[in-house]
Amino acid sequence: MSSSTRRLIGLDPGLRFLGWGVVDMSGTKLKHIANGSVRSDAKLSLAERLLQLEQGLSKVFDRYQPDFAAVEQTFVNRDGAATLKLGQARAVCLLEPARRGLSVAEYAPNFIKRSVTGAGHADKNQINAMVSMLLPQAEIHDEHAADALAIAITLAHAGDFGGKMQAAIARADAKGAAL
Repeated sequence: MSSSTRRLIGLDPGLRFLGWGVVDMSGTKLKHIANGSVRSDAKLSLAERLLQLEQGLSKVFDRYQPDFAAVEQTFVNRDGAATLKLGQARAVCLLEPARRGLSVAEYAPNFIKRSVTGAGHADKNQINAMVSMLLPQAEIHDEHAADALAIAITLAHAGDFGGKMQAAIARADAKGAAL
């Protein structure tokens, strides 16, 4: 990997299946590296399932050594218990890159859809078709991996790799505090 290449990982949180997708970005070009999903055993306790997700994700990070990470934000639905479990799986997705000193971008589902397809309410088939078009060399493992690749593509399109946005926010905060 050249010094101008950035390795990006997209993470699609889920308690049953945690999707991941790794791409390299050189300039505006994207290259598929790998994708898959980490599965937890539904017969285990919640704590054991979260541990399975963390251990599996750790292996992915060890193997592919991403430079930047992005995670889909949780949307709240009518089933509060399911939303809470999804949030706990999402915490695993935030913890692993943070443990490795990586910044983690977080994107809303509609932002990801709009970034990849141009439409904020695209369906799964439209997203999968665009991911396949943008990463033609990819053999997509499953729908969770496809979503994770869409998140990685969103990071490539919207990521603040130079820290310019964060620096501007810090300057604005400092200016506001001085007033």
